[in-house]
Amino acid sequence: MSDPRPSRTAPLPDVALPAHPFDREAWDPDGDKLREECGVFGVIGVADAASFVALGLHALQHRGQEAGGIVTHDAGTGFHSDRRMGYVRDNFTSPEVIAGLPGSLGIGHVRYSTAGHKGQTAIRDVQPFFGEFSMGGAAVAHNGNITNANALRKELIARGSIFQSSSDTECIIHLMARSMGATIPDRMEEALRKVEGAFSVVAMTRTKLIGVRDPLGVRPLVLGRIDTGGGAPGWALASETCALDIIGATYLREIAPGEMVVISDEGVESHFPFRQKRQRFCIFEHVYFSRPDSIQGGRSVYETREAIGVELAKEAPVEADLVCPVPDSGTPAAIGYARQSGIPYGMGIVRNQYMGRTFIEPTEQIRNMGVRLKLNVNRALIRGKRVILVDDSVVRGTTSRKIKEMILDAGAAEVHFRIASPPTAWPCFYGVDTPERSKLLAATMSEDEMRDHLGVDSLRFISLDGLYRAVGEAGGRDPARPAYCDACFSGDYPVAPSDMIDRGFELRAAE
Repeated sequence: MSDPRPSRTAPLPDVALPAHPFDREAWDPDGDKLREECGVFGVIGVADAASFVALGLHALQHRGQEAGGIVTHDAGTGFHSDRRMGYVRDNFTSPEVIAGLPGSLGIGHVRYSTAGHKGQTAIRDVQPFFGEFSMGGAAVAHNGNITNANALRKELIARGSIFQSSSDTECIIHLMARSMGATIPDRMEEALRKVEGAFSVVAMTRTKLIGVRDPLGVRPLVLGRIDTGGGAPGWALASETCALDIIGATYLREIAPGEMVVISDEGVESHFPFRQKRQRFCIFEHVYFSRPDSIQGGRSVYETREAIGVELAKEAPVEADLVCPVPDSGTPAAIGYARQSGIPYGMGIVRNQYMGRTFIEPTEQIRNMGVRLKLNVNRALIRGKRVILVDDSVVRGTTSRKIKEMILDAGAAEVHFRIASPPTAWPCFYGVDTPERSKLLAATMSEDEMRDHLGVDSLRFISLDGLYRAVGEAGGRDPARPAYCDACFSGDYPVAPSDMIDRGFELRAAE
């Protein structure tokens, strides 16, 4: 049920390209960071919607670097689609491409594969997906993961559906096709009621832009208004507020958990088609995924990350000479740690901003250089110092060990790791690509064992209660009613990952 029109694809060039400023892959060759899920964006009521969508997707590039796609609708020529592998800047910036996507209504998606072929995105898996229904066409872009996708797919195939991708998002299109709803929004409601897991959906018909969040609100989605210079305003939906900023839109509010908004020439209509539940927004958005210049939960992500560093300094003080961030995601927390501890802050590690995905032929010798191709130590600042390294997380630990070695090679007297999140001990099934549990360092080692494994003088993580306090929950985490999804730290999954349980995944035993 994907778009029947042929996609124009462009292969990635073989030459090196400057790294996107938020491209973790560009400096994390060991895959030792959790990968963002996806980013979605949509606009209505503007001339040249494709240009707005391309800008919005560029601002959301940190949420997915493998591929992107745009679908638009023009009253005279109908739907237009373009899906490509690679960065937005390389694919959707030329006048020729934008001219091929006419219309005042459009949606887009940037992808990092979290279901299907992880790390092996094929063009058939690139969103938005498109379907023709009896009342007209519709395109859908989805951020999150459907935890019962395998069961839905088996059921749909048994009833005659023919899938053209490995993406769980295609289940939504097939469920809509089987619905008897009178309108496309009605069909989407019925389809999403059968879906489990996490979803922020941006969709479009010929005349409407639609946004939906799952009842728990695990994944983000925000609404903005666009000044068109007179007459009716335009509207935008985006995963983060930074994508509204780039197009000059005014941020209005978050789409509420369980809310569906339908936007047309008549304005914004809102209703709540799902049974209401307590919100469980992904707490790791505050720690790492969201851009620091975005607003989440009414608060600057940057300010929240500084507050995490302050709380970490209270919980895990240590005598040292320098607080140094692991760039760039550890920077705000390191600033907060330094301010609270009174220890000087310094850029002891500098990231090469212009390191592309391929630099020179990746021989074994070059691969062994690893992190050194991406990061360099400021030796004059580090030499002889007791250094506190502040990072956002430890996943496998491979990158942390290499950074420690670089710091010691530069002459540091001591190396202390302070981590701005609790130990990541459980995989995420809601739209984040996480290694299987056996490969998560914290799933198999205690904090002391991790310290010895990394070979550092000390290692401390912020506590889960401390993280909750830093994001605004003064009393810490209420285990009976947690305010966030923190399954990657606690093993407390707000939606049972039914597909994974069927495959043998064991949930945390009740305490």
